Amino acid sequence: MNTVTNRTFDKERAFYGQHDITVRRCKFDGPADGESAFKECRRITADDCFFNLRYPFWHNENLRIADSEMTELCRAALWYSRNIEITNTKLHGIKALRECGDVKIKGCDIISPEFGWSVSGSEMTDCTVKSEYFMMRS
Repeated sequence: MNTVTNRTFDKERAFYGQHDITVRRCKFDGPADGESAFKECRRITADDCFFNLRYPFWHNENLRIADSEMTELCRAALWYSRNIEITNTKLHGIKALRECGDVKIKGCDIISPEFGWSVSGSEMTDCTVKSEYFMMRS
């Protein structure tokens, strides 16, 4: 497992197609305004990270996200992904979770009007949620 610590990424698809990566205390933010930092990736861990760019996690498998923040600018943060664990994280994008499977969410703060659409196999514990169309078709 490769570990990346204390870095800032703002380019398009910074970790596209990679696997077995841990990012710790990293920021996904900046003037290049790149999207899809982790697309088509496997076995990714994000620990104590800040996400402020669009679509950070799409088409991934085996994600672990802890003690992180996804701002409203992330918009559609987690889509089309499987086997996800999210703990103690802020999920504030409008469509923060959609069309994913096998998702465990614990101790998270969720402000997402269209959260959890078309999700299968989800578990949530000790979370706060503000959503107009929570878990539609799930």
